[in-house]
Amino acid sequence: NSLFTATISAGSFLFLVFSFLHHAHILERNATHSMLSRFALVFGVVAAMGAFAAGNCNPRYLSLLHYLGAAISFMCICFYTTLLTALTGKCVLTGFEKFLYPLRIISTVVQAIVTICYTILFAQEEYWYIHLSAVFEWTLSVNLELFELSYAVEFFFFSSAMISNLLSKQEEEKPLMLKMT
Repeated sequence: NSLFTATISAGSFLFLVFSFLHHAHILERNATHSMLSRFALVFGVVAAMGAFAAGNCNPRYLSLLHYLGAAISFMCICFYTTLLTALTGKCVLTGFEKFLYPLRIISTVVQAIVTICYTILFAQEEYWYIHLSAVFEWTLSVNLELFELSYAVEFFFFSSAMISNLLSKQEEEKPLMLKMT
């Protein structure tokens, strides 16, 4: 049980870092789609928090928090993959998008279908359905890891200046008028 908690905690933290780094990459390379990237960032952060809650709340003692965290995480990850796939279709970051976009579409469709199946079967009380929902849960996890692995190509083009881009004020946040001193 503690191995599961440690694995989910580390995975949710790495997913949080991935969400921020991808947002920084979009801001640096293609700032015109920053709003769509911000929506994806919000879903990524909420998904990471939900996974952290699911991993750290033992279902035997805190079943409501565990299942609520898992449900929030899986639903937000479904929206997150959809938004990142849309960003892949709109943004040219590496030049490999013509190969990556179809793979990400397939992964997103699998994520959506399996999320729906997991949601339906999870609420059932029969052993067969609960077992099948656990298989779907692991399928969701593996599919998400493969989806994130497809971003290794994009992070090859990543620079440290992109991280400083997150910490500095963007042009739209700067005041239009100069202060009078």
